[in-house]
Amino acid sequence: MTKITNTEMMTRLGAAAKDGSISRRSFMNYSIAAGATASAATGLWTTKANAAPQKGGTFRFGIHDGNSSDTHDPGTYVSRQQIYLAHQYRSYLTLINPDGSLGNDLATGWEPNDDASVWTFEINPNASFHSGKAVTAQDVVDSLNFHRGENSSSAAKTLLTSVTDIRADGDFTVVVELSGGNADVPWLMTDYHFAICPSNGDGTIDWQSGDGSGPYKIDSGEWGVQFRLSRHEGWHLEGAYFDDLVMLVLNDPNARQTALVTGDVDAVSLVDLKTKSLLARDTSIQILSVPSAAAITMPMFCDTAPFNDVDVRNALKLSMDRDEIISKIAFGEATMGNDFHHSPAMPYYPEGIDQRSYDPDQAKSLLKKAGAEGLKVSLSTADSVFSGAVDMCVLYAEQAKAAGISVNVVREANDGYYSDVWLKKPFTAVSWGARPTPDVMYSLAYASDAAWNESHWQNEEFNELLVKAKAELDDELRSEMYRDMAILAKDDGGTIIPFFNNFVYAVRNNVQVGEDLAPSWELDGARGPSRWWFAA
Repeated sequence: MTKITNTEMMTRLGAAAKDGSISRRSFMNYSIAAGATASAATGLWTTKANAAPQKGGTFRFGIHDGNSSDTHDPGTYVSRQQIYLAHQYRSYLTLINPDGSLGNDLATGWEPNDDASVWTFEINPNASFHSGKAVTAQDVVDSLNFHRGENSSSAAKTLLTSVTDIRADGDFTVVVELSGGNADVPWLMTDYHFAICPSNGDGTIDWQSGDGSGPYKIDSGEWGVQFRLSRHEGWHLEGAYFDDLVMLVLNDPNARQTALVTGDVDAVSLVDLKTKSLLARDTSIQILSVPSAAAITMPMFCDTAPFNDVDVRNALKLSMDRDEIISKIAFGEATMGNDFHHSPAMPYYPEGIDQRSYDPDQAKSLLKKAGAEGLKVSLSTADSVFSGAVDMCVLYAEQAKAAGISVNVVREANDGYYSDVWLKKPFTAVSWGARPTPDVMYSLAYASDAAWNESHWQNEEFNELLVKAKAELDDELRSEMYRDMAILAKDDGGTIIPFFNNFVYAVRNNVQVGEDLAPSWELDGARGPSRWWFAA
């Protein structure tokens, strides 16, 4: 008699679930016996047994990071409340698909000229705002120009500095002209600030009313508390399977997870990693962990002693045991960093670069070469950077002792950390959100003239490659350039990158999610409410 492997068993169970020949209880029992966790078995059941999307129901989701001071102004978007809400009631030119690829939102297509300095976008003629007004090219032009110009206070202003003109060519064509080539323009349009709002007809936009062209329209809401939305029947894409949405701000992690366990919400945007194992025991809940491009960085000012010596910088990089940090601080929910800010969740990821490992002996050798034996440095951090930030820095200080390095961990105030400490003190811990492409990330924080060049790193070869890669339309050549840039950042740069943190969130098992989940934000790239549905 031939023995059935666990893999074969799971395949058969999946087929049985799909054709309805097995009950949920039996499916769960057999799956766990075959080696699957309860959470994984639940996910497989909902995927196989309820594959066809169906409309209906009210989807309630609890989110972290919401404030009473938040507004509808897209130039000020920064909190998860603003970002998640925007992806429900507003549209963008492009979007990030569940598999991480670039997809259509309002734009049905786009085309560059030969050197990628001019991009033409075609707008979906069937798209409409919730007010009933058709979405036109002028709405797009005015919405993008809102973030440009001397008088703009938008946080996304720097992303459009190379844009010289945006104009409408008829009702449904938009032309974007740049001072130089940029192959990432379609990706850039997924940035959460670039939501399309109705034009006022005078070059300004109506962002105040909350009118949008997204999958759901706002019925009522209070910033920092909750918003209620209902399906926009005129939405131009597939999805929006739920009849209604309720987005609840639950900043406290215990309150979020309690609401999920009791069934008061159907999903939460962030799981507390310290209690994740307890939550995983509940078979009515599925925990989703998605590798992302979000990162924890530790920049050192390369123009300030002792960090102005590359041997000192590399000694500090070698003094970190990333395996231990990921295990004890990120609870395994992370991808190891290699001191270049390019995640495997981004396109053009450079495979095959040797992973930097913990090597205190080599670190000692480099410090001796630099004349910096017995190195003492201060490292600033705060609890608000991320859950576990202080613990991470304390653990790193312990690891660095083996290299003869004394790291003084300075616990800064949570309030004002990013205004008073980051970019001001020479060695800090920082949390970065995900960016869609390496060009966007490198342009924001590693280019010589970047406003957020947190390590003050200057490397002429890196900057030349950044300009060339930005305009290169040949993907193979572009990949080679990003590989060279990654090696330069790793070996010469001033930033330690312990890890890229996973997006860890959870849903109840009556929520059907897709087989792929977008790596751009929690909740399937912030679009779960329009991509998911309730299982039968």
